[in-house]
Amino acid sequence: MKNRIPYKFNETIWQHSSQGGWYFITLPVDISGEIRENLKWQEEGWGRMRAIAKIGTTEWKTAIWYDSKINSYLLPVKGNVRLKEKLKAGDLIEVEIFV
Repeated sequence: MKNRIPYKFNETIWQHSSQGGWYFITLPVDISGEIRENLKWQEEGWGRMRAIAKIGTTEWKTAIWYDSKINSYLLPVKGNVRLKEKLKAGDLIEVEIFV
């Protein structure tokens, strides 16, 4: 990824409790802190920052969202990514993001 900073980590995928809730991966607090400290200027409205994510062999353009209640970014995981990579809530996943 040209001119993007890579971050790699393992985290659990979870589903929001609302009906038909989205699936997310919470970035580690230390990585979120580093991103926020150095790249906050790239955030758009509501703490949104453009990113590229990669899980397994699937890579997609997305955004991470800063959640001030937990001091971390959230990565939404689209349905087509979950299907292709056979992911379900509770799975521990290796994730790579580029911001």
